[in-house]
Amino acid sequence: MTRVGFYVVQSTDQNASNLLAAILAEKAFKQGHRVFVLAQNQAHAEALYNELWSFRADCFLPVSLEADEGATQICIGCDVPASHFNDCLINLSLATANFASRFQRVCEIVTQQDQHLEAMREAWRWYKHRGFALEKHDVSLPNRV
Repeated sequence: MTRVGFYVVQSTDQNASNLLAAILAEKAFKQGHRVFVLAQNQAHAEALYNELWSFRADCFLPVSLEADEGATQICIGCDVPASHFNDCLINLSLATANFASRFQRVCEIVTQQDQHLEAMREAWRWYKHRGFALEKHDVSLPNRV
C-alpha cells in the first residue's frame, strides 16, 4: 500500500518547499530509491533542477529534467512520469496526483502559504477518502544545507 507523508514546514518562504524537496530527494537517493519530483509547471521544474544541482556542495545527486534523455535516479517533471518511476514521488504540484497509487511512497510538502495550506488540506481529504496510509511529519529546515 502507498504511504503518503505530509511534511509540514512552519515557513511562508516560497523556496521552503524546494529546499525540503531537495533534502527528501537526497535522503531517498542515499537509501537507494528512484525519485520523481512533480513540479507545478516547466519553469518550476527548471528551478527545482537548479536547486537539486546546487543545494549542497558536498553531495552529488544524479538528477535530470523529464525532457532529458537517459535514466537518472532523480527525475523532475510536470506531467505523468515514465513507468519505471514508481518508488518515491515528491509532489510539489499543489494538485493530487491521480497516479500516486503506483508509488510506494508519496511526499507532500506543506508550507504556511494560504494557497498551499488549502491545497494540502484537500490532498489530505483526497488520500484519506481513498484509503491511503497517511503520516504527518513536522519539519524544521536548516538555514541552508
